[in-house]
Amino acid sequence: MTDEVIRPFESIESAQEFMALLEETIGEAAAELEQMLGSAEGERQAEALNLALYKMKQLSAHAHKSRRILNDLRLIRGVLLGREP
Repeated sequence: MTDEVIRPFESIESAQEFMALLEETIGEAAAELEQMLGSAEGERQAEALNLALYKMKQLSAHAHKSRRILNDLRLIRGVLLGREP
């Protein structure tokens, strides 16, 4: 096995890239759910889709916060290593 498989988040930057991809994927999935909501075939299905959209928005907010935390950590690392921004 390669190191990439064993340690996919070897750096803060690689974790940031992953979080950016995750946010993009969440947005695409949310858009798909909104489309499905427009053609919901019943009240129960519409309620389930609305709940899924709500959870997607929560997940999106958490992913965004995680990206900001990773950015803070990257800046702190720079300060600790003498590479102030």
